[in-house]
Amino acid sequence: MLFSFLFLSRKVNPIIPGNQTQFIEFILLRFCEKPDQQGPLFGMFLGMYLVTVIGNLLIMLAIGSDSHLHTPMYFFLSNLSFVDICVVSTTVPKMLLSILTENKAISYADCLTQMSFFNVFVSLDIFLLTAMAYDRFVAICHPLHYAVIMSPWLCGQLVLFSWIISSLNSLLQCLMVTRLSFCTDHEIQHFFCDLAEVLKLSCSDTLLNYVLLYFVTGLLAILPLTGILFSYTQICFSIMKVPSARGKYKAFSTCGSHLSVVSLFYGTGFGVYLSSSATPSSWKSTVASAMYAVVTPMLNPFIYTLRNKDIKDALKRLVR
Repeated sequence: MLFSFLFLSRKVNPIIPGNQTQFIEFILLRFCEKPDQQGPLFGMFLGMYLVTVIGNLLIMLAIGSDSHLHTPMYFFLSNLSFVDICVVSTTVPKMLLSILTENKAISYADCLTQMSFFNVFVSLDIFLLTAMAYDRFVAICHPLHYAVIMSPWLCGQLVLFSWIISSLNSLLQCLMVTRLSFCTDHEIQHFFCDLAEVLKLSCSDTLLNYVLLYFVTGLLAILPLTGILFSYTQICFSIMKVPSARGKYKAFSTCGSHLSVVSLFYGTGFGVYLSSSATPSSWKSTVASAMYAVVTPMLNPFIYTLRNKDIKDALKRLVR
């Protein structure tokens, strides 16, 4: 359904009210203003993109090739690695092309497509991190029932549910954008087609769009975060009941990597929200968005590799 919409959206041009002419493209301004910065920026973002893709791909290959890692926790981790590759592949290649060719334009249809996929993959990140927290909750608080509760069927259903909800949310947001008209100002103060930035350019009534945006964003931010916090509250209570310090460390060490990724993801996400609220369309807001959309997916493989002995051993066997 989502891909049918994306195909049809290439045939749709925004209608401009009055006697204003139609435009068929937006202009992405951020990271493209100063010519002397283009070379270093291109090298930096190309390096981060390659590290992200290779690092997450190695984790996926290590998990797929090692039968010891065919467990719910690593099943969710392999899906998270795939989604992280998709997140950076949605935004960074277009930015690199813009820097290389000095062409800041992006067509209306490509902007909708980029916006749609970015919303899908960011939502998937949230749901997968929540599913991983639930997995750790069951493993530590209900270890005797872990194999029964976290069955392959349930894990598959959780991932499928995440894809469906994320796709429907993205489809609804993009359909709401297609009803808008855009005036002569079509310069997006960002390095990709961010939904909030695109809405600022519309000369139509965007009240419904903003209501939907804030409602869904609040829902996707608060409910999963509440689930994660509840899971770790119960985990802490269970760990405190463990008599030995060694047992407590062993139980909590299985959560360390996930906690680090959750803190990084939500920390940069709230940073984007606070910076954009305080100083809209500022350079700080763009840098915060880059941390959220580019740096976080790049750091995830390092966090899981450095803190997880099973992953390190699987990577060694994969290299050999």
